[in-house]
Amino acid sequence: MTVSNRSPRPKEELDRELGELLNEVRVGLPGVTVLFAFLLTLPFAARFQRLSGAQQTAYYVAFYSAAIAMVCLVTPSAFHRIRWRRGDKEAILRASNRVVLAGFACLAVALVASVLLVSELVLPEPLPFIAAAVVGGLALALWFGLPVSRRLRGKGDTESGE
Repeated sequence: MTVSNRSPRPKEELDRELGELLNEVRVGLPGVTVLFAFLLTLPFAARFQRLSGAQQTAYYVAFYSAAIAMVCLVTPSAFHRIRWRRGDKEAILRASNRVVLAGFACLAVALVASVLLVSELVLPEPLPFIAAAVVGGLALALWFGLPVSRRLRGKGDTESGE
């Protein structure tokens, strides 16, 4: 059992942090939902059967990554709904934070694979790989690199962990 050296946080702080987390999820969830819906329709398009093996692989990576991202991004709401009256908000926040980060990572993978797939169908080589690399680099840098670099430099840290 892991023992935290942090003192219990006030209910108001936990409520605020949970509200912020759920609002952040509300930003990503519509995007992953639309992407997943688009990917659901592709196998029914006539052109889908003519995709190369590499293009089909890109599709499967995009499709399953989007599905996993959706599951991860919905998890905090389900977790909260099931555990909300049990005084378990600290655990909800900790677990949800990890799952949401995994969801955003899966969303980044789904975006890169989708950009690669669509770009391979409309652009000459090597532009599809450049487009996918640019989208992947931006997601990595802005979604993960920027906040991690600030954390490593100790900027924006407060006693409450904001």
